[in-house]
Amino acid sequence: MEMIEIRKAALSDLEQLQTIGKQTFFETFAEANTTENMKSYLESAYSVEQLTGELTNQFSEFYFALFDNKIAGYLKINYGLSQTELKDQNALEIERIYVLKEFQGKKVGQALYDTAYKIAMQRDVDYLWLGVWEENPRAISFYRKNGFIGFDRHIFKLGEDEQTDIMMRLKLK
Repeated sequence: MEMIEIRKAALSDLEQLQTIGKQTFFETFAEANTTENMKSYLESAYSVEQLTGELTNQFSEFYFALFDNKIAGYLKINYGLSQTELKDQNALEIERIYVLKEFQGKKVGQALYDTAYKIAMQRDVDYLWLGVWEENPRAISFYRKNGFIGFDRHIFKLGEDEQTDIMMRLKLK
């Protein structure tokens, strides 16, 4: 039986994070975006400098999901002032849950989400929140299935393209 193991990522994992970050983002969004916008976003969001800053930020954490000892996906959570939008001390943001295409449908995303949920409960926050691209029905459906409801929208810039994210939250208290 396949096992999914979750492990916290450290600065020493930067190259692996960069590789899976770029690959999962590309697999998820390349079809719907221009090559130029994808290239621009991937180069800035997954640069060594950017990821070093995120991995060493005390208010952000990354977790890898290992499926049969292979990195299959990852999670990024933020709290306090590292949250991208709300900056609510009583909330935890799921900034990213990405799973490689070959591992989709194998409960990897659910295992990563469950990790974020457990951390939110341990930190005793009031709610979990996230932004999800309005044109990503698979992700929207996943979060709805986990109890999230939409509460607002915000703009996400991918290269030169402004896209709308649905902001969703799950009340814990």
